[in-house]
Parts: sequence; C-alpha cells; structure tokens
Amino acid sequence: MMKTLFTFVFAVVLVGCASSNNNTLYQQINGEQGIEKLVDSFINQIGRDEQILAYFKQTNVAHFRQGFITHLCSVTGGPCEYKGDDMVDIHTGMNIPEKDFNRVVELLINAMDEQQVPQTVQNKILSRLAPLRPEVIDI
Repeated sequence: MMKTLFTFVFAVVLVGCASSNNNTLYQQINGEQGIEKLVDSFINQIGRDEQILAYFKQTNVAHFRQGFITHLCSVTGGPCEYKGDDMVDIHTGMNIPEKDFNRVVELLINAMDEQQVPQTVQNKILSRLAPLRPEVIDI
C-alpha cells in the first residue's frame, strides 16, 4: 500500500513538473498582465534610484514602458514581436559603465521579486536578456 501511494505521489509530481515545463516564460509570469505589472514595478524601481534615474531624464516614460513590455513579451515567448528601437541606437553616447548596467539588472531583479516571479523564471528571463549587455555598456 505504501509503495503504491509513493508511486502515485511521484507520478503526480512528475506530471506537474512536465506540464509546467511546457509553459512558456510568458505564461509562467501571467502573460501580458504579468509583464505589465513587472514593467511598472521596474519603472518604479528606476524612479527611486537617483543614480539610474539620471539616464532616463530625457526618456518618454510611456514610450519606454510600451517598448519594454513588447520586448519582454517577445523575449519570454509571448505573441509579441519587438520592432522597437535598436539597443545600440538607444544606448550610443550614454557611456553606461558596467556598474550602472549591473545596478539596472538589480532593479529588474527587485521588480521581479516584488511581483513574486519565481527564482528559476527570473534566471531564465535574465539569461535571455544577457546577450544584450554588449549593446548597452560603454557605447
């Protein structure tokens, strides 16, 4: 009896893991609604950080918000296709040092924590954004 119960519980756990692995990151963060909340939290994090806020003085916040929502939607496997500004074009001349880039990543992590995005999902999102690093730092 105990062996049968163990086998049943083990099978349920495996099915649960398999079904969650089939979900895109987009689905795992609650789709468009989750991304909008995450981006809004991120913008609030930036607004409270004087060091990083300085980079956004000339930024149209509504434009940034919509662009980042679309970008995250695309990066997480959602139904969006990012057709916004090129990262190099956006960041050229800003001369963003590595420490400030890292601070922005920290703010994004804070926003994901605030929105209760699971750590494993956070890591996957960050790994998909990481290749953009050379298009942002010191250009």
